[in-house]
Amino acid sequence: MVFLHGWAMSGRVWRFQNPLEDNFRLIFLDQRGHGQSTTSASYSIDDYAADVVATFDQLALEDAVLVGWSLGVQVALQAFPFVRERLAGLVLVGGTARFTTTDDYPHGKPPVDVKGLGLKLRRDYQKTMGDFFKGMFAEGEMDQAQYQRIVHEIVMGGHSPDTVAAKESLNLLSTVDQRDRLAQVDRPALLVHGELDTICPASASAYMAERMPMARLEVVTGCGHAPFMTQPEGFNAVVRNFIDGLQQ
Repeated sequence: MVFLHGWAMSGRVWRFQNPLEDNFRLIFLDQRGHGQSTTSASYSIDDYAADVVATFDQLALEDAVLVGWSLGVQVALQAFPFVRERLAGLVLVGGTARFTTTDDYPHGKPPVDVKGLGLKLRRDYQKTMGDFFKGMFAEGEMDQAQYQRIVHEIVMGGHSPDTVAAKESLNLLSTVDQRDRLAQVDRPALLVHGELDTICPASASAYMAERMPMARLEVVTGCGHAPFMTQPEGFNAVVRNFIDGLQQ
């Protein structure tokens, strides 16, 4: 299983998926400019996808499940044609084929919101990152103890992304449109989305599931943008069942 994190995060976001290692080899990729990865002169969607392909090549991966969350979903979609023959399936969490709305696509954020987030990053980088992280969770989604566990195991000890990487990948989110790629994703795909997600609405995954030939959608009641953090046992069970189905 190859895990791709979301915008301004790192591979540490998948800490609660470690129990899956009893049956699977887990690879948590820090995307360029994030976590322990080095910075780069370029942060295009093709760059991120090329890093996934390079990981598959370097580790000689076969029969893999590619797991993407948020921005990681778009990276997975971009990399798909190049790793297709090596994939058993995909798990796409809290994702969208297009992050911003258009006249013919209402399942995203207004472009002005993304621009506003970029302005906030320039004014106060750390506060903006903190506010964004808190905004991933729905009101009442978890108690204080669970939130502190997430902060302790995922946030503390991690590294904030390179500021250029954060800004450039945010620009990427405002421009990339992968709707025309969905029909080509001819591998089994599990789409998981929090019902109360305000960063990428659940309707975005419904849109993708309807257009991908072998996809099914699992909407997680009462969850925001990161169900694998707030309901890890349930998330892990759904993923196990999906992969077990691939092996039959």
